[in-house]
Amino acid sequence: MLDQSNASQPSLKKVLTWVDAMGILVGITIGSGIFATPQRIAMLVESFPVVLGLWVGVAAFALIGGLIYAELGTRMPVTGGEYVYITKAFGPFAGFMFGWAQLFIIRTSPAAGLSIIAVDYLEHFVALTPTQQTLAALGIIVVIGCINYLGVKPASVFQNVTSVLKVAGLIAIIVLGVLLVGPAEGQLQTAAPVTLETGMLANLVAALYLVMFTSIGWERVGYVAGEMKNPRRALPRGILLGLAVVGVVYLLANTVYFRTLGIEGLRAAERVATATMTVAIGPVGAAIIAVIVVISCTGSINGTMLSSTRVYYTMAKDGLFFRWFQHVHPKYRTPALAILAHCVWGAVILLARGGFEDIVAGMIFAVLIFYGVTASAFFVLRHRRVGEAMAFKMPGYPILPAVYLAITIALVVLRAWYEPQASLIDLAFVATGLPFAIYWVWGKGRRSRRAAAAAGPAGS
Repeated sequence: MLDQSNASQPSLKKVLTWVDAMGILVGITIGSGIFATPQRIAMLVESFPVVLGLWVGVAAFALIGGLIYAELGTRMPVTGGEYVYITKAFGPFAGFMFGWAQLFIIRTSPAAGLSIIAVDYLEHFVALTPTQQTLAALGIIVVIGCINYLGVKPASVFQNVTSVLKVAGLIAIIVLGVLLVGPAEGQLQTAAPVTLETGMLANLVAALYLVMFTSIGWERVGYVAGEMKNPRRALPRGILLGLAVVGVVYLLANTVYFRTLGIEGLRAAERVATATMTVAIGPVGAAIIAVIVVISCTGSINGTMLSSTRVYYTMAKDGLFFRWFQHVHPKYRTPALAILAHCVWGAVILLARGGFEDIVAGMIFAVLIFYGVTASAFFVLRHRRVGEAMAFKMPGYPILPAVYLAITIALVVLRAWYEPQASLIDLAFVATGLPFAIYWVWGKGRRSRRAAAAAGPAGS
C-alpha cells in the first residue's frame, strides 16, 4: 500500500507550476549529451540523413513516452513517479527494485558523470591537476546538493535559469552557425564509410543508445507531482512543451554541426560544438561553449537530484527503504536525508569508476528495462481505471503505448544480444537489491502478519 500521508512530520511544499515542470524536463534532458555524443554517432553511421532519422525516431519515441507519463502522473498525482505507478500495478517488490536501481545506478551515475564533463570544460579557463579535477567534481555535487537541501523553490529557480541559459546557448550555436558560416549545404549530403564497424544493426543499436542517453528526462517530471500546485494541468503541459523544446533544439543543433563540419569533420572533432563555434566566430567560440556546457551539466545534475530524491523519500514513507529517507527538514521542507544520500552515492561512483563513459555505459540499459516495466504498468492501471475521473487521456491508446513498449523491449534485447557481458554487469547492479527486497518487502509482510496474529481477532 502506498501511504502518502504522515501527520507526524512536515509535508513537502506544493509550489511547482507547469513552467517548473517544463524547466525540470528541459534542464534534465539537455545535459552534456548534445555536446558529447554527435561525434561518436557519426562514427557509427555513414551519412547525415541516417543521423537525422535516428534523432527524429527517438524524438517520436520520447513524445509517446511523455504522453504515457503525463497520463500516469495525472492518474496518481503524488510524489514518487514511476515508483508509485509500478508499485500500484505490480506490487511492492517491483516498486522496490525500481527504486533501488534509481539510487545505485540510474540516477546517481549522472551526478558523477556530468560533474566530470563540467570540470573538463572548466579547464578551458584554468589548468587542474588530477586531484584538483576530482575535488572540483565533488565540489559541484556538494554545491548542487546544498541548493536542493535549502528548498524546492531555490532548486526549481536554479533549474529554470540554467534551462533558459542552456537553450539560449544552443540557439546561439544554431543561429551563428547558420548566419556566419558560409553556404555549405553540400555538407549535409556528404557520406563516408563508418569508422566503428560492428555490423549495420549493431551500429544502429549503439547509435540509438547514444541518442537515447541524450534524450531521456521526460519520466522524471512525475517524481515531483506531489509538489505541484495543480499537477493535472501542470504535468501534461510541462512534459509536452518541454519535449517540443528539446526535440527542436536537438534537430537544429545536429543540422548545424553537419552543415558546418560535414561527417568527416564531425568525426575528427573532439568537441563538436566547440569546433562549430570556432568556425563561426573564432577562438572566442570555445570559451562560450565551455560556459554553456558547464551550465548545461550542472542544470542536468540539479534536475535529476530534485526529482529522483523524491523516489527514495516516497519508498521510505511506504516502509520499503531506509526509514530516515522519509525525513523532511522542518524549516526547508525538503527530503533532506534522501538528498544527502544521493550526493554521497554520486560521490562514491565518481571516486570508484572515474571515467565518464564507464559511469554512464550501463545507465541506459537499466533505464530502458524500467521504461518497459512502466509502460506495462500503464496498461494495467488503465484496465483498472485507477484515477480515471480526473486523468489526462493520451491519444492513440492502445496502439501508441504498445508500439512504445515493443520498441523498448527490442532495444533491451538487441543490446543484450550484441553486448552480453556488459549487459550482465548492468543487471548485476540492479540485482544487488534482491536481498534488501527480501528484507524490506517480504520481511515487512511477515512482520505485519505476526503483529496481526499477536493482536488477535478484531474486537477481542
